[in-house]
Amino acid sequence: MTKLAASVGVEPRSVSAYEKGEFGPDNERLAKLSFALGFPESFFFGDDLDEPTPDIASFRALSKMTAGQRDTALGSGAIALMLNAWIEARFELPSSDLPDLSREGSPEAAALALRQQWALGELPVKNMIHLLEAKGVRVFSLSVDAAEVDAFSMWRQSTPFVFLNTKKSAEHSRFDAAHELGHLVLHRHGSPQGREAEREANTFASAFLMPRASVLAYAPRMATLEHLIQLKKLWGVSVAALTYRLHAVGALSDWHYQSLYIELSSRGYRKKEPEEGTRETSQVLQKVFAALRDESISRSDIASELHVAAEELDQLVFGLALTRLNGGRSSSEGRVGTPPQLHVVGNSKGIHK
Repeated sequence: MTKLAASVGVEPRSVSAYEKGEFGPDNERLAKLSFALGFPESFFFGDDLDEPTPDIASFRALSKMTAGQRDTALGSGAIALMLNAWIEARFELPSSDLPDLSREGSPEAAALALRQQWALGELPVKNMIHLLEAKGVRVFSLSVDAAEVDAFSMWRQSTPFVFLNTKKSAEHSRFDAAHELGHLVLHRHGSPQGREAEREANTFASAFLMPRASVLAYAPRMATLEHLIQLKKLWGVSVAALTYRLHAVGALSDWHYQSLYIELSSRGYRKKEPEEGTRETSQVLQKVFAALRDESISRSDIASELHVAAEELDQLVFGLALTRLNGGRSSSEGRVGTPPQLHVVGNSKGIHK
């Protein structure tokens, strides 16, 4: 508040008064506020945002995160909620198909139950983002320059949301997506924070991505790190996650696990993933943006309706949609998997499909 007040040329108490609605800035101060905060002047006269609160959002490594990093992530979430409402007013998106699994005996049992309900069997999940979207989860990018903010998730009424840091490795992002799925099905009616909740979500993610029977079927007798680097591609996980899972299901002895862990750490594979896989992207966002482009609706048009900067929209889809709203159609659209049903029901031009 002090820094903002200095940049605008007022006292901090004036900024506080602006926020509380006691009085507003004059035109000159309003222009400076708009420039300093990177939002158009019309934004400050719009409806209050439906901003997520820290108690309903799951944050990994919350103790390592500054309040500013947390609030930046929640601010991104608020704009994502607004963009999602804009999209849902024009498109029919998949409804939620996430059960409440909080009563399952363990996170591993919950992962197995969800796989059975979704008829996945023991097969690897080829694309976590596509799967989440098909089951009604809204997936957005979390463009925050902080390694401590891996991802977070939340329920908003009956709609689940997942926010991913798409600057991580493809394997890391897949595990984050499964981790947040764990929070959504295990902690919907309880606090999604704390060490125990994080441990449960990690166990769920590991079991969901690497089913026990599947891992045991492929587990080598005397695994080397080179073996695991090739084997991890089957499940699309990091070599560290696979090593941990092999030990958890009893395929690695304590000594063997510790030896492998020391080796992968010494090679730097804890920070940089060897032979990184292909990054997953969103089918829903790509199809939405393609339909909007066909109707000559640009990202500037959307940003103007939402009273935000176009760059804010870019951040929400960074790494998830291969092109911006005003770019060309991606050559890879519709290439992987069966897309969820997506129908245009109306737009600002009154056109229906």
